[in-house]
Amino acid sequence: MKKISLSLLAVAVAICSFAQHYEPNWKSLNTRGIPSWFQDAKFGIFIHWGVYSVPSYAPVIENSGYSYAEWYWYRIHEGNKYFKAFHDKTYGPGFPYQRFEEQFTASMFDPKQWADLFKKSGAKYVVLTSKHHEGYCLWNSAEADRDWGRPWNAVTGTPHRDLLGDLTNAVRADGLRMGYYYSLYEWFNPLWLTDKPKYVTEHMIPQFKDLVTKYKPSLIFSDGEWDLPDSLWHSPELLAWLFNDSPVAKDVVVNDRWGSNTREKNHGSMYSTSEYGSGMDANVVWEENRGIGHSYGYNRNEQVSDYKSSHDLILMLADIVSRGGNLLLDIGPTADGRIPVIMQQRLSDIGKWLDVNGEAIYGTRAWTHSYQWSAGKQPQKNDKSFMAGYDVSKLVTPKPGMAHIEYFFTTKGKDLYCIVPSYTAQVRINGLKTRGKTIAKVLGNNKSFLCKQKGNDCVIDLSSAKPGDIPSKLFVIKLANVL
Repeated sequence: MKKISLSLLAVAVAICSFAQHYEPNWKSLNTRGIPSWFQDAKFGIFIHWGVYSVPSYAPVIENSGYSYAEWYWYRIHEGNKYFKAFHDKTYGPGFPYQRFEEQFTASMFDPKQWADLFKKSGAKYVVLTSKHHEGYCLWNSAEADRDWGRPWNAVTGTPHRDLLGDLTNAVRADGLRMGYYYSLYEWFNPLWLTDKPKYVTEHMIPQFKDLVTKYKPSLIFSDGEWDLPDSLWHSPELLAWLFNDSPVAKDVVVNDRWGSNTREKNHGSMYSTSEYGSGMDANVVWEENRGIGHSYGYNRNEQVSDYKSSHDLILMLADIVSRGGNLLLDIGPTADGRIPVIMQQRLSDIGKWLDVNGEAIYGTRAWTHSYQWSAGKQPQKNDKSFMAGYDVSKLVTPKPGMAHIEYFFTTKGKDLYCIVPSYTAQVRINGLKTRGKTIAKVLGNNKSFLCKQKGNDCVIDLSSAKPGDIPSKLFVIKLANVL
């Protein structure tokens, strides 16, 4: 009987495996779903690093794509007044962008130091720009050198090093997942400029498959898709290969940038992206990506005031996770491979907060409402997913006559977590009816606090706490088994 049962189990497994074959169309691909590790991870590190790290310049214009230093080549090519004035003054009007590659040395690059910092930050995954729109690859890509007609990758070029491979090994050694940003198009690739269909089939697709096969990413952040629809990128066919036959078929997570017609379509096989946006809600799987300042690539023009404080970055993380999203926070290393100290400090501070409060972040899901507003008129929210000018730090600040966010909420099983932006002696959660005796705990503190039911609301009295028991800002109250 046991042998028969085992045989039936083997047949069932074989049938299920066969059923997981995806056809190259969205109807089939969208049945795959998104591997759960992504929604559990909540916090990742984005890294923009390439030849653009040499000039490392952009004007500082808040809430504007012109602040992106990684777009330097494109901006000088189109004659943007800010970039062109800087370029002509600093390097000379005839200095070609390609020569910056000679100064992209990565001579100070220490992948273990980077990986240790990322682990210390509390991030669960890392996404490196394998290739940005400039086409320069951080691994040994034969397609890059062939179609550019010059060494245009980090192994055959100036660094003479597999930067992507070295960081991948270090990140995985620290127990984090590794993913790659990959630009489908390349601004000035000669083949792209002369024969786009040939570029797609003979450059992009084989290069993409080489990256995936060699380095086995857990995540792929596709970009640069907007010039062609998904059919001309052959995206359904490429994703069918990725989900069926690639070495990461069962584990890999992808975003929604696979054609001019694919963003924010909420495909069942991919997560939605918000870029310096206002984010989304828990009805979709989504991720907010942005820099600590206004740029992704390192921008030498940014000052201390252009960087978000550690407090505001932690607040941003709490806000995003309360709405069911992930935060992919970007750092921009220098051309010689150093992570600027101010960025290291920000990541370290986030990690210290997560050491105490990570229980309210990792593996959580959104509650029935993500946050609680005070009395007053609620401010209008811009729902754009790109350059929305959204700043949650302003929404938690009390203003006369206006409502502000009092608390953020996350859940895990039957437990409710209440993230409190600023200390208050009494926390009143509207519409939460507790069952019997409920005990509240502040994460990082062994003391218990009384909860009382007042009408439809749960009131938590924190007045018995002594100075130092509870942080003055951004602390977490856990209510176990209340849901």
